[in-house]
Amino acid sequence: MFLEIITPEASILQSEVTSVAVPGINGSFQMLENHAPIVSLLDKGVISIKGDAIEIVQPYIKQFKRPNDTEFQLEIKGGTIEMNSNKIIILVD
Repeated sequence: MFLEIITPEASILQSEVTSVAVPGINGSFQMLENHAPIVSLLDKGVISIKGDAIEIVQPYIKQFKRPNDTEFQLEIKGGTIEMNSNKIIILVD
């Protein structure tokens, strides 16, 4: 599935991923390929992104933590997420 993360400044990640876990306002949830369409608000917390070849736009790599070879984490203050047809768009503060 394809993930794009957008901040007010720029699109900081555009990549194929295998899973995305986010801090929803009613609790954390994870999306895998072929997840049902969803639109949700995000709370303060950490987005966890897993995949084999994640590509982050170079100037923004410092905003991400990397706990292991296949995972990146991004701390956010809030935002929104939409998933439809294996494409996820996350707008973050």
